[in-house]
Amino acid sequence: MVIDNDEYLKATIRQAMSAPLLSIEEERSLMRRWVDDQDERALGKLTRAHMRMAVSTAIKFRGYGLPLADLIQEGAIGLLEAAKRFDPDREVRFCTYAGWWIRASMQDYILRNWSIVRVGSKSAHKTIFFNLSRIRSMIEDADTAPRTARIKAAERFNVSESDIEFMTSRLGRRDQSLNAMLTDDGDIERQDLIPDEREGPDSLAEGTLDQARRKSWIGKALKTLSNRERMIIEHRFFTEEKMTLSRLGDDLSLSKERVRQIEKQAMGKLKACLAAEASEEAI
Repeated sequence: MVIDNDEYLKATIRQAMSAPLLSIEEERSLMRRWVDDQDERALGKLTRAHMRMAVSTAIKFRGYGLPLADLIQEGAIGLLEAAKRFDPDREVRFCTYAGWWIRASMQDYILRNWSIVRVGSKSAHKTIFFNLSRIRSMIEDADTAPRTARIKAAERFNVSESDIEFMTSRLGRRDQSLNAMLTDDGDIERQDLIPDEREGPDSLAEGTLDQARRKSWIGKALKTLSNRERMIIEHRFFTEEKMTLSRLGDDLSLSKERVRQIEKQAMGKLKACLAAEASEEAI
């Protein structure tokens, strides 16, 4: 059977808005049964009575371009989380407590899905996101300089000026598909205009030749060293697990300082040999 999403949404809204309201005594009684006895029937009646809050909150947030049904579902998740965390011994009504969780759940969902790129990671970014139109109005309608207006807006919403600059810039444009057509005949996509920054065939060939040349030069240079010098250089620079001067000294029955001296002497020979190879190549 095919489910009509529009009809399902309408039925969900009708059911939520027609659920009977609970008195304070009924609310407390149901919450007690749920918290003390894990009575799922009490939880069901409690959540059904408050689903109208999820619907009304979702309608307020539908301007962010996300499906209303998804927002209502997120509100229901927030409602269940509120029931899980609520303490009936506190002098707070469940409806007040649940309202915060419903709104928070929807806001997190919007932030996760508004863009394929994460919108913001700080609580200040969340505050700015959901008050962006007011912040922009404060900045654009102000009689003062833009920076002064940003400072006032930052103070008003208890965020930093840098956070406002970051978020207004980040939210100033929506995501654009790389497959979007740029011409009426549909021949050019946006991604067709993005330059390819990979190395071309010429650069790749040149890099391969340079690598082979360097390997040949180093091989010739190593042959100019004594066996002991070559062993030290190879174990210090050309193996995955490079050996310390102390370890080499133990293996060669030399002091650490003597190994360092031999290494320095060998490096001098290598540099001289490589410089000579480079000079010959240049000629």
